[in-house]
Amino acid sequence: MATWQDKLRKIAPYVPGEQPDDPTIIKLNTNENPYPPAPGVQKAVEDYKADPLRLYPNTQALPIVKALAEFYGRKEEEIFVGVGSDDVLATAFMSMFNSDEPVLFPDITYSFYDVWAELFRVPYKQIPLGEDFRIRKEDYYGPNGGVVLANPNAPTSLLEPVSVIEDIIQHNPDSVVIVDEAYVDFGGESVIPLIDKYPNLLVVQTFSKARSMAGMRVGYAIGNPKLIQAMNDVKYSYNSYTMNHPSMAFAVEAVKDKAYFEQTKAAIIATREETARRLTALGFTVLPSAANFLFVSHPGVPAEELFAALREKHIFVRYFKKPRIENFLRITIGTPEEMERFLEETEIYVRKKNAV
Repeated sequence: MATWQDKLRKIAPYVPGEQPDDPTIIKLNTNENPYPPAPGVQKAVEDYKADPLRLYPNTQALPIVKALAEFYGRKEEEIFVGVGSDDVLATAFMSMFNSDEPVLFPDITYSFYDVWAELFRVPYKQIPLGEDFRIRKEDYYGPNGGVVLANPNAPTSLLEPVSVIEDIIQHNPDSVVIVDEAYVDFGGESVIPLIDKYPNLLVVQTFSKARSMAGMRVGYAIGNPKLIQAMNDVKYSYNSYTMNHPSMAFAVEAVKDKAYFEQTKAAIIATREETARRLTALGFTVLPSAANFLFVSHPGVPAEELFAALREKHIFVRYFKKPRIENFLRITIGTPEEMERFLEETEIYVRKKNAV
């Protein structure tokens, strides 16, 4: 092998869910919102003029910052906007995790965390969840270089109460605690209000889930101005112009329409609960979800087999061939019609397995 190849960065990348280019597929594998963005977004798309594209965009994504500040009742200097929450989280890793102590996060969680740690050469330790897939808050009391928690967690869908998250923050006054709330709108309570008590807390959210804008790549963090300034300093050190003009224009319209936001959330929650009820009746163990997906297992139906059987029927769900969760499937909540088709095919397969 040539010597120059020895100098390349070698890392196992994050593996995203499949994005099939086939309109006949029912896509329940990447936790996208099944409903279109707010009507105001559609109008903004139709009315958008191309002339601003010749200009560089605002480096701070101020139109979105201002809209979010008004929505949450926060100061503009408390908000950072990035190209999806992945960009925001990656910037936070670079900005805040710079000690010799390991950053702590669960062993079963969003699988990008360890990839970023490896990429940025941040020491880390994965803390095993309990047998019930719950966080044990005491596991995060020791010395560390930071803490990262997804709440609700992915792929388990489980929500920890604010009291548990606050306890962990209280026990880590010398570390930054990042709470990734990508799914909090589907049944959780945000810890954003705790920012006023804890200057070491950073809360990350996204437009990709509840606001139906995964294709626009808009994410944001809310925290103490010192944390936000540190993130901006890192951002401006490698790419100042990260958010494009159309994304800013369309994201502002998404934030404005609170009624539509609440309406689509309620629809997804109702479909989630009905799907969980019917899966339970088929013998599945369904973890209590506070997200826009379910995490399920069946004692008589291997998850990998059901994953393959559904795929043959053009229904995509997510399967993680990993220790402890190799017999679980993660199922995104689609429209009622999509979930009915999923449930019909699942019932057929379960009954076929039971008949053998």
